[in-house]
Amino acid sequence: MLKALKKMFAKGEEQQPAQVPPAAAPSPQPSAARSSAADSATRSSEESRPRKERSRTAKPRRETAAKVDVAPWKLEDFAVEPAEGKTRFHDFNLDPRVMHAIHDLGFPYCTPIQAQVLGYTLKGRDAIGRAQTGTGKTAAFLISTITQLLQTPAPKERYMGEPRALIIAPTRELVVQIARDALDLTKYTGLNVMSFVGGMDFDKQLRQLEARFCDILVATPGRLLDFNQRGEVHLDMVEVMVLDEADRMLDMGFIPQVRQIIRQTPMKGDRQTMLFSATFTEDVMNLAKQWTANPAIVEIEPENVASETVEQHVYAVASADKYKLLYNLITQNDWSRVMVFANRKDEVRRIEERLTRDGISAVQMSGDVPQHKRIQALEGFRAGRIKVMVATDVAGRGIHVDGISHVINFTLPETPDDYVHRIGRTGRAGTSGTSISFAGEDDAFALPPIEELLGRKIQCEMPPEVLLAPVPRKH
Repeated sequence: MLKALKKMFAKGEEQQPAQVPPAAAPSPQPSAARSSAADSATRSSEESRPRKERSRTAKPRRETAAKVDVAPWKLEDFAVEPAEGKTRFHDFNLDPRVMHAIHDLGFPYCTPIQAQVLGYTLKGRDAIGRAQTGTGKTAAFLISTITQLLQTPAPKERYMGEPRALIIAPTRELVVQIARDALDLTKYTGLNVMSFVGGMDFDKQLRQLEARFCDILVATPGRLLDFNQRGEVHLDMVEVMVLDEADRMLDMGFIPQVRQIIRQTPMKGDRQTMLFSATFTEDVMNLAKQWTANPAIVEIEPENVASETVEQHVYAVASADKYKLLYNLITQNDWSRVMVFANRKDEVRRIEERLTRDGISAVQMSGDVPQHKRIQALEGFRAGRIKVMVATDVAGRGIHVDGISHVINFTLPETPDDYVHRIGRTGRAGTSGTSISFAGEDDAFALPPIEELLGRKIQCEMPPEVLLAPVPRKH
């Protein structure tokens, strides 16, 4: 498959000779200088949309740079011995400020996708990565992006609302998580990170732009277009663009919006582009071919993520007994951080309401929950104040919380890839975790396609009688 993909992109290279400059090369010049007649003649129809004219005096330049309070630290403080079969972050000659942040996070060695992606992107190559969440891909594209911005001086003619790096993700939770990781990795650099998501106060987000430069912007497609179409955000100085979870953006119908956004950025030879997806479908690869130039292709097999770190169980249980089984599993085992997945928003709501009524602290994550409440719920779950989070697949897509011991599939997902994604909430970063799936008469049909994806059978068990005991009534 990999040879076929590389052959397909080799054809594109013959037609697209322009290559991405090395990360240390000068940054792209302002759009007026960049959009020469020759560029316009060679630009594809996908990316050939005239720039909007606007007054640059509306957003005055701020001369004060962010101050960074850096405690004395030397690279020698981050000693990591070489290990066979492992790649160290030291092996990439990263900026000491980035290494300081990586040291604080406690990551001595790269994950497989980090080692492979950084090997290409730090040299300026575009990249297409196939990887599930939990493999470290977020840190891979953030480290590469931050390095590009640190090695390339910011343009002298720089105005508010012109980000140098743009990261697009399909869900609000994923945007918040990426922005959080970006803040951790940039804390010694002076780079500014901003996040724009729907469901939050527009004016509050706008005030970020009015207070400081925007170096890295993380956004959902819809809210980013809101800012762009109002003339508050301009994308013609984007040096690095990242599209995360491209397959999910396809599923959620975001591609028309993403196309509008990309038309506002420099053409693909003048920006570095990274695209990540859990699957390499034909549609995903067609988009990648349109939006990248001479990309390196990196694949991390999802089976490894699903099978090696997560102990998987399936209980055959009648639909009427599923809630009793869930309640007893949590209370009898005294689990403290559990994610429960269901297929529909109304299921999520009912499960959360029953758990709360029966004395178990729980929150729900679905499209029906207002964004500010979703953020509060996620923070409470991350801090340990909430024991159970009940979520749909879309709402749970960007949730990365350490220490989730168990994932429970109250209903089996209709799409096998979603099963791999769900159980990937536990067993992260090499730790062990457990998934338990309830197979009832209404959803047992979904199990064979999951087993086919995993390449093995999952033994179906009957739950012990003690786990089917009636739920005590609360007075």
